[in-house]
Amino acid sequence: MYSRRKFLNKILKGSSAAIVLTNNSFADISDFFNKIDSDLSAKELASDDEFWGSIQSAFEVDRTIINLNNGGVSPSPKSVHEMLKQYLDYSNKAPSFFMWRHLEPNIESCREQLARTFGCDKEEIAITRNASESLEIVQLGLDLKEGDEIITTTQDYPRMLTAWSQRERRDKVVVKRVSYSVPLMDSKNFVKAIEDAITPQTKIIHVSHVVFLTGQITPIKEVCRLAHKNGIEVICDGAHSFSHFPFTLKDLECDYFGTSLHKWTYAPVGTGMLYIKKDKIKNVWPLFAAEEKQNNDIRKFEEIGTHPAANHNAIAEALAFNETIGLNRKAERFRFLHLRWINRLKKYTNVKFMVNIEDQTQWCGVVTFHIEGTDPEKLANWLFDKHRIFVVAIIHDEFKGLRISPNVYTRISEIDFFAEVMEKVANGEVKEVLG
Repeated sequence: MYSRRKFLNKILKGSSAAIVLTNNSFADISDFFNKIDSDLSAKELASDDEFWGSIQSAFEVDRTIINLNNGGVSPSPKSVHEMLKQYLDYSNKAPSFFMWRHLEPNIESCREQLARTFGCDKEEIAITRNASESLEIVQLGLDLKEGDEIITTTQDYPRMLTAWSQRERRDKVVVKRVSYSVPLMDSKNFVKAIEDAITPQTKIIHVSHVVFLTGQITPIKEVCRLAHKNGIEVICDGAHSFSHFPFTLKDLECDYFGTSLHKWTYAPVGTGMLYIKKDKIKNVWPLFAAEEKQNNDIRKFEEIGTHPAANHNAIAEALAFNETIGLNRKAERFRFLHLRWINRLKKYTNVKFMVNIEDQTQWCGVVTFHIEGTDPEKLANWLFDKHRIFVVAIIHDEFKGLRISPNVYTRISEIDFFAEVMEKVANGEVKEVLG
């Protein structure tokens, strides 16, 4: 865990990195650490307003907006944002000297910390700009020939489906997009849908760890074991899973993993991570050309030309912040916040959830639901215009609804107000949102 000494030093030096800012007393600081070290379970701590109030004060967010759309991109805590600015200021004094000579080499420390967090070798981690770049490196870099088959799903991210469509047009590969039920009441049905699409021509399975549309957590390990038994490689889209809830590579067993670090990791916007199993690095062409001597070097995927060192160096501060809180505590807090509104709305027969809300292993910080008879886009606009509640409307060929994703800085009062407003909608009291 991020050491008390290091964390306390930041507070004592007056850094805006301090988490406990409600009042600067040593009693508050001591109480915060005592709760981290206490015998309270993550589930018990999930409802502790004092503990999470300390976490909330680490963020400078606009409290005139109730932001329940953290799934796309999250604000960084002040410690991360301040570190980013310090790196930028330092770089700007003489970028060709300070940025390239002093800051850029520190990417190796960030690489090592990411590898420890993910549970892999640092020589298997590339630092990218987002999940899309990470995944497209693999999608467009693998040697595939005409007739080779790729299995993905109808619910995977549009940019990734577009990348496969381009390969379909250009290389005459075959892309199979399988469907599965929403909500997914039994995760075995997800694996079965993939299994039924496998043929001797299948070379790649590309699936999301957390489905961006619904918040569904998929059984990646089971898919990977099925794939490997058939000599098939697996690309895991982890854009919405890394730092969202606890897991490491051994819980997935995938060959490739891409994520954005500006979502649940709270790193600066424009940071991502790519994992490639070491013996497969040589098989993937980088998006930007690299020398032949780099064939086996994970760093070949970082050859993008001049770029700020500040962004990737500040990742280390974001990892420290997450380590201090603990991913178990984060995950339980997310579920606690969701259950406050879910338990108020599930009694309404016209409210449909896109995940199995009774099985908390299948969802965490993202949940999509729909109130029958409403138009999700009208409802999302009304929520913001009328109540300054920011959510995202999901419109898919197979379902629709509102995606709700609170965060560690979200207050219970904000969730309760959201639930109160949504009960009025479920009761039919808001006519302007009807479809």
